[in-house]
Amino acid sequence: MHTAGKITVEVPEELLRRAHEASGQGITQTVRTGLQLVAASLTYAPLRQLRGNVRFTRTWAALKADR
Repeated sequence: MHTAGKITVEVPEELLRRAHEASGQGITQTVRTGLQLVAASLTYAPLRQLRGNVRFTRTWAALKADR
């Protein structure tokens, strides 16, 4: 079972407004989404380093035709 922790965070008003508008969610969900994106960035960093270094044996057209 996952428990939630309550935190108090001071955030610049303009940043919170922009994030809130961009997400279209409430403040709590906006903050959760931001935290998830930060956590996910650790996962994507090694993948970005592979960009241009991986060779595929199938062409884009073959992948599209295989749908």
